[in-house]
Amino acid sequence: MVKNFCVLGIESSCDETGVALVQVSGQGVPTLLAHALHSQIEMHQAYGGVVPELASRDHIRRVLPLTQQVLAESSRTLKDLDVVAFTRGPGLAGALLVGSGVACALGASLQKPVLGVHHLEGHLLSPFLSADPPKFPFVALLVSGGHTQLMRVDGVGRYQILGETIDDAAGEAFDKSAKLLGLGYPGGPALARLAEAGNPLAYKLPRPLLQSDNLDFSFAGLKTAVMMQAKKLGLAQGCAVEALPDDVLADLAASTQAAIVEVLVKKSLVALQETQLKRLVVAGGVGANASLRTQLNAESAKRGVRVHYPELLLCTDNGAMIAMAAAMRLQSGIQAASKAYAFDVRPRWPLDLIQVTA
Repeated sequence: MVKNFCVLGIESSCDETGVALVQVSGQGVPTLLAHALHSQIEMHQAYGGVVPELASRDHIRRVLPLTQQVLAESSRTLKDLDVVAFTRGPGLAGALLVGSGVACALGASLQKPVLGVHHLEGHLLSPFLSADPPKFPFVALLVSGGHTQLMRVDGVGRYQILGETIDDAAGEAFDKSAKLLGLGYPGGPALARLAEAGNPLAYKLPRPLLQSDNLDFSFAGLKTAVMMQAKKLGLAQGCAVEALPDDVLADLAASTQAAIVEVLVKKSLVALQETQLKRLVVAGGVGANASLRTQLNAESAKRGVRVHYPELLLCTDNGAMIAMAAAMRLQSGIQAASKAYAFDVRPRWPLDLIQVTA
């Protein structure tokens, strides 16, 4: 791969369609030229969650207009593209096939190579898009709706998993607890907003695996505890859970958030201590949570640890992280783009197998 090249990235793994353009110049951090994103939240709200078939169809409608928007905003044309990258997995099979199909068709028509990117690697490297990019090595807390992992990251593609969730991820705990409280979709942000008005010490909820001798996570038990506490409060008030007074719901939301955040913060600090690293990267949708950021910043400052986050608008799924991950893999020389235009998506794809299966 030449030292200067332009990468178009397409994200379509779930309920956001993202397209972005990244420029690589030498060995410096790749530059984001433009990005565009469409969220399907409003479409899925009526169903209380993502409907895969609807998600796939909406990706088909959005991806080409978003590509045209990105090219126009960056003052580039299709002829300026050197590589077309797409999310290969993990994710919804039908949704992944949309991005893969468009990327491969575009690559074939332009006679340009394509590169399938691991969705989680995109999140992991997304802080490099920020104004304060990290430096290797670092500990990474990857925390989203479907994944919660702690990793040691020594470079692009050099990932050692230190701990991961054995059941529900942190994002699932937020979303499922929000549903129990009668909050809307997406539940995580709704619960976090409600928690701002509540008392995090109002109810004693479990901190699963906090005292364990490993760095794994488990949030399924917390969800059950929230459900039991909500039912208990409903019985005491003589009403359904969603009809509880606003202050009671706010206290329960705040207590739930406090339990999740405490586990994430303390496990991250243990990972830093065990690896003796002084840099922490937080990525994924839950990384936008204000309480998590506040507590991580405070505890890290006490220990002389620097914390890096993606920009808030890049915490959710987006094309910029896919273009950046592809650019950094190509720039590092650990992988080459290919003109084998195969729609080989991987709905299930463990991050620790990326080097073996890429």
